[in-house]
Amino acid sequence: MLIRLGYDIGFNVPAPVTIVAMLHVHPSRERDLLEPDELKLDPDVPHTSYIDSFGNRCSRFVAPPGPLRLSCSTLIEDSGLEDPAPLDAQEHPVGELPNETLIYLLNSRYCEVDRLSNIAVELFGNVAPGWGRVEAICRWVHAKVAFGYQHARPTKTALDVFTERVGVCRDFQHLAVTFCRALNIPARYVTGYLGDIGIPPTFTPMDFSAWFEVYLAHRWWTVDARHNHPRIGRVLMAVGRDASDVAITTSFGIASLTHFSVVSDEVVTATSSGFNR
Repeated sequence: MLIRLGYDIGFNVPAPVTIVAMLHVHPSRERDLLEPDELKLDPDVPHTSYIDSFGNRCSRFVAPPGPLRLSCSTLIEDSGLEDPAPLDAQEHPVGELPNETLIYLLNSRYCEVDRLSNIAVELFGNVAPGWGRVEAICRWVHAKVAFGYQHARPTKTALDVFTERVGVCRDFQHLAVTFCRALNIPARYVTGYLGDIGIPPTFTPMDFSAWFEVYLAHRWWTVDARHNHPRIGRVLMAVGRDASDVAITTSFGIASLTHFSVVSDEVVTATSSGFNR
């Protein structure tokens, strides 16, 4: 399956400002790209690329005063398979976890593991460890938290979501991530592309999406407490402890958003037997 990816983001910049953009496809998916994944800047100012401490590809530049446009269009090949459900995947005792996963058991900006540990044990402590426990956490968050764009708030933490029971994509994931960590399951927050592929059209503006990953049976697995259903066509962009580590853009000064659009569409290709989706 081929997926057209892209974005067109505009800002108004009142004074020169340094910006870090995390808009590239994750290095683990670069081999699937069929076209360059290049950040285009208007005005065309110099920018550098680097890999951050979580393995994400970032771009850094100084934007001059005035309108600023960030854009890209690329094509990626995807398996077209649904998110796997590893029913037999088991948890690792903390003492046997790889060193690099331990950070994903700890408190972070939006995931207060210490404040939700007792609640996590009360809700899920009697569920058999492993994939089934992760599924139980996602079912609970999906059922108990109501989605609504009007509930978005940049300061909202997992504890706020648990208390208020409303939120957007990132809030569902933050709460589920926190519950997993509280039960000693490494969990990391993810951002990426997730278009309406394989599902009925939602007729809502496309945005970047959030989900999370858990470490079971010696690898990371995709999980999504917001949708709580296997999806196809996910394209990973960045991973981190929570949303603060994977911000699409970070400006070290004022840069006011003026325009924002995202594309993640399946490309229909003609075959000898007709059209193949």
